[in-house]
Amino acid sequence: MPLPRDTTAPPDFDFILGDWRVLHERLNERLAGCEDWTHFEGRTCTHNILGGRGNIEDNLLHLPGGDYRAVALRSFDSATAEWAIWWLDGRAPHTLDVPVRGRFEGGVGRFYADDQFEGRPIRIRFIWQIGADGHPRWDQAFSADAGATWETNWRMQFIRVDT
Repeated sequence: MPLPRDTTAPPDFDFILGDWRVLHERLNERLAGCEDWTHFEGRTCTHNILGGRGNIEDNLLHLPGGDYRAVALRSFDSATAEWAIWWLDGRAPHTLDVPVRGRFEGGVGRFYADDQFEGRPIRIRFIWQIGADGHPRWDQAFSADAGATWETNWRMQFIRVDT
């Protein structure tokens, strides 16, 4: 039986709760001028934690080279009205990625972090939104110039399977 939801919890990520088929597009090389994408599918299941002030997303990714599991963990800070999102890749089970932080405005969630990619500093951006077709979409982009330009390197479209 699920625990009750906190009535003051933000509904920002409620659209992604449930079970989904995921259509992935991943850029083959990042920050290298590459224009070739790999397309693959996956599955995900997301449910609330922390009374709705967080959620956890369990992922199964079917990469051409083999399947792997991963988890996204999201939590909301009422004091800043910001979400933080962490990624835990099952291929490196003791390493959480740097959290991206941000919020939803006008139905679009934008989240940012500073990190390293292949030894150089980068800025990371996640964008969450509902597409024109009604399906949730997620994009990841990197910037090697402090956010002046962005290269999208991963896109996901979610198709509900639990209805």
